[in-house]
Amino acid sequence: MVCLFLLAGFALQAEELIYRVDIRDDIGPKTWRLARRAFAEAEQAGADKVIVNMNTYGGMVVYADSLRSLILNCAVPVWVFIDNNAASAGALIAIACDKIYMREGANIGAATVVNASGEAMPDKYQSYMRSMIRATAQAHGKDTIVEGRDTVYRWKRDPRIAEAMVDERIAIEGVTDSGRIVTFTPHEAMQYGYCDGIADNIAGVIAAEGIRNYTLKSYEPTVADKIIGFLVSPVLQGLLIMVIIGGIYFELQSPGIGFPLIAAIVACLLYFAPLYLEGFVGHWEIVAFIAGVVLLLLEIFVIPGFGVAGISGAVLILVSLVFAGIDRIPLDFWSEFAGFVLNSLFLVVTCSLVALGGSMWLGAKLFGTRRWAFALHAEQRKEDGYVGVDMDGLQVVGKEGRAVTDLRPSGKVEVDGEIYDAVSSLGDYIVKGMAVTVVKYQGGQIYVEATGSEK
Repeated sequence: MVCLFLLAGFALQAEELIYRVDIRDDIGPKTWRLARRAFAEAEQAGADKVIVNMNTYGGMVVYADSLRSLILNCAVPVWVFIDNNAASAGALIAIACDKIYMREGANIGAATVVNASGEAMPDKYQSYMRSMIRATAQAHGKDTIVEGRDTVYRWKRDPRIAEAMVDERIAIEGVTDSGRIVTFTPHEAMQYGYCDGIADNIAGVIAAEGIRNYTLKSYEPTVADKIIGFLVSPVLQGLLIMVIIGGIYFELQSPGIGFPLIAAIVACLLYFAPLYLEGFVGHWEIVAFIAGVVLLLLEIFVIPGFGVAGISGAVLILVSLVFAGIDRIPLDFWSEFAGFVLNSLFLVVTCSLVALGGSMWLGAKLFGTRRWAFALHAEQRKEDGYVGVDMDGLQVVGKEGRAVTDLRPSGKVEVDGEIYDAVSSLGDYIVKGMAVTVVKYQGGQIYVEATGSEK
């Protein structure tokens, strides 16, 4: 009978919707973008729980801060399953979750802020990280514990332990001595309140929480996510920059709406559009790029030389491409911001130089253009009074004909049934009807000599 009641209870248990979100790469723009979409989708779908499947050695602090804020402010309970590693920025994100589960052999901790070389940053940055991870631990509040007649309030996650994951100078009796960064194994983390259980996988986490009737849905990046992720990859962005610079160079060689200009425009759209849609690029970068191109064109076609307009245009193009390649970074992370700027600057300058060098070499090979030559924008049109030289006169050189008017010394002659304007090459007078021979054609003019008889 008891078994029947238990079975009935399981059957009546409402099915829970659990969303799984993977964080298995370095913490950066891509991780932040996909996690933000995944959490939004989970909330819209009415998910009961979100489980973060984590295995990361860390990454950029600014994106880790964004992720921990997203988790702390999420309306849905968020659990994390540490599948091996939650180091550095990963530890900060894990501590933000409501419950932490770990696989045997996993680790959490070692959250010291380091630079690209792995060296610890100055205390200014460590202080900010200590404050951030301490506040994250405190956000989970305190447990009320009754001991005899006393009521004790104890942090669910001790903020001092969280700080000790950042600063080796913090000594906590029974936990760590001064001079050692805290990194916990699963059992150590459970002992000190930084792990709620040990499981082999996501299903084990759900079972440990007593949930039997559930649907597990994993967030899958959409086609648009994959396309944007592909377009914002450094390799493709570098290629797009080369197409933009190369297209502008070739267009300056032969002004007009041609393939180089179309290629440059398409490359600009592919470069700026995904960054703008993702919020990485503001209006000013796009406006600066357009203004730079306009100034460069003015310098080349309107203001001869290479002066203020040309230099300003080149600088605006460079600045817009550089800042389009980095995300918005708060001033608290100036070291990361400076690093992003230098990396983006190196990418843009390198690709621009390669594009210019390749374009000049290709132009010389295909079109015989000089290295720094640009086409003139002026056109010599017939309606403006410009005329071309008729080269048909070359065909009658050496042929005989007759004067159809007097040549004094110019007039008209007939050769092979065609009438031509002609000039006596000797400057003498040739009467109408006199036989003539075409002796040369120069500057669009036929020159003849009389043969001495009339035809």
